[in-house]
Amino acid sequence: MRVLVATTAGAGHFGPMVPFARALRDAGHQVAVAAPESFAGAVASAGFDHRPFSDGDPVAQGAVFARLPGLSNVDANAIVIGEIFTGINARAARPGLRATVGEWRPDLVLRDPSEFASYAVAVEAGIPHACVAVGLMAFEDAFLPGLAGPLAALGATAGVAGLQSEPCVSLLPELFDPPAAGGSRSVRRFRDPATAAEQAALPDWWDGSDAPLVYVSFGSVAAAMGLFPVLYQQVAAALGDLPVRVLLTLGEAGDPEALRPLPANVHVEKWWPQRAVMPHAAAMVGHGGMGTTMLGLAAGVPMVVLPLFADQPYNAARVAALGAGIALEGEMAAVGALAAAVTRALSDPSFGDGARSVRDAVQALPEVAESVPFLERVASG
Repeated sequence: MRVLVATTAGAGHFGPMVPFARALRDAGHQVAVAAPESFAGAVASAGFDHRPFSDGDPVAQGAVFARLPGLSNVDANAIVIGEIFTGINARAARPGLRATVGEWRPDLVLRDPSEFASYAVAVEAGIPHACVAVGLMAFEDAFLPGLAGPLAALGATAGVAGLQSEPCVSLLPELFDPPAAGGSRSVRRFRDPATAAEQAALPDWWDGSDAPLVYVSFGSVAAAMGLFPVLYQQVAAALGDLPVRVLLTLGEAGDPEALRPLPANVHVEKWWPQRAVMPHAAAMVGHGGMGTTMLGLAAGVPMVVLPLFADQPYNAARVAALGAGIALEGEMAAVGALAAAVTRALSDPSFGDGARSVRDAVQALPEVAESVPFLERVASG
């Protein structure tokens, strides 16, 4: 069968979709990725045929983002989802997706829950569709009731009800992602064996020190969102006096030279494979991005989470609720509590126990290859 994977231009959205796309391709199905023109490099790097559609108007997006400062996280998310994802971006994407669907005629549209044009076009064309969860189902479900108007304006005739009944696949165990109250979507959960921790030695950046290793990452986009270099400087300073080794990664938007001079126990890299770091890490500091968080928890590493935006406060709350780490609120102000939180995460064995419970739940899931028969059934109706 032919499967059209539809995604927005974000590594955190496309990343969870890639294992399912590869599993379908490995099973002999044809897979293409519909994504914004600006995301061509990421699609090519993942090894898929790119079917481009237009990016949303950056001026219109900027006008929406300019209204967000001072709003609560809930209100800001509602505006972004309703006006940017379901509005500006989806309207820009719809013509290209219609053309791709008309030309290629996929048997299944496998969509990022934030890419709404693919939902409207799939329903319009009578093509079965399913979603790949890119975060907590409770987060995604919470904003659906408010999308009736934007979906109608987009021409999504099945509306909110069609999304609420959409079958989904996920890489999150139910322990971390419990069913939302009133949620009706069928969710099948799987494990990507490619994300397992990789046994590889780290360079000796700390001159022979055997102090506990604290891995710090705020994902691939935070440094490009005005948080660099101040947030990173504050984190390095906060951890500089602790008896630990620190590996701080920035992403491509951050320049390590902008952080120097650094404390002697802090080493900075733009990027390092997280899978190779996890076997050595005693604790992890992050922003609560789902990909980064689950890679750490899947290795049983306790967390200290400083949520910054979007769904990150929800993810941080789940980490804390499961006893797998500590959630610090307040963005920049939370950095002041970071040293104490890391010390507690390292010294209190209950956080390691909580992280390992999530690890065990991940390991108990069937491998992602086993999602193929389920998706084949969805495609067959």
